[in-house]
Amino acid sequence: MLMLAGFGGKLGDRARDELSATALLGGLLGLAAGYAAALAGGAGSGAARWGIALGAAALGAWGASLFRLDRLIRRWRLPRVDIVFTMLVDVQLSFPTFFLILTVIALLPPSIWNIMVVIGLTGWVGPARFVRAEILSLRERPFMEAATALGGNDARLIFLHLVPNSLAPVLVSATIGIAGAILVEASLSFLGFGVPPPHATWGNILSDGKKYLFDAPWLTYIPGLAILLVVLAFNLFGEGLRDALNPRAKPS
Repeated sequence: MLMLAGFGGKLGDRARDELSATALLGGLLGLAAGYAAALAGGAGSGAARWGIALGAAALGAWGASLFRLDRLIRRWRLPRVDIVFTMLVDVQLSFPTFFLILTVIALLPPSIWNIMVVIGLTGWVGPARFVRAEILSLRERPFMEAATALGGNDARLIFLHLVPNSLAPVLVSATIGIAGAILVEASLSFLGFGVPPPHATWGNILSDGKKYLFDAPWLTYIPGLAILLVVLAFNLFGEGLRDALNPRAKPS
């Protein structure tokens, strides 16, 4: 089919139509990989949930009575839990993410599900640190001091004040994380470590089309342009969400 796409006439038109349909199918698999990787805890909402958990753990028994034994125990333990998890995050961030993914993929059988899980499990650390920092910043805001003065306990402070106010960076991280996961999946497929044939992905189509770059350049233009537009769309959508959900960015 790729060779036929370089010729003109009805045969070439039919081949180009088939290429467009294959690119659409590859887009479905790429988007599925991006969404699933984000939900698996990678570069999206799953990763942000880990970040909220770390930030809530770092809260400890802040703002509560210092004279109750259970509060004192939590003040002693939870900051140390936060330190341990932060050190684990720093250790994983010290390894190049893409090469870490390549190493894990080389040990697993080629499968779309393995690609999704590996991208998700290696991409959660960045958003986790970001959301944790956001929660640590929110706990020092005046509205948190007011909620504490009104007698709010730890659970109320976390789930009614911290978590809702941290949803903005969660959504932004999830949106941009999906774009990153699509890029990683396309790169892995292009290098031959991703989704195996006969499944069509944008990376596989790019890898097949590079052999005919001068005879039939649209074999690489179509999937390349699709990757560019989809990733750009998710990034712009994430930027728009950040501006819309950030009150400080709105004109007074």
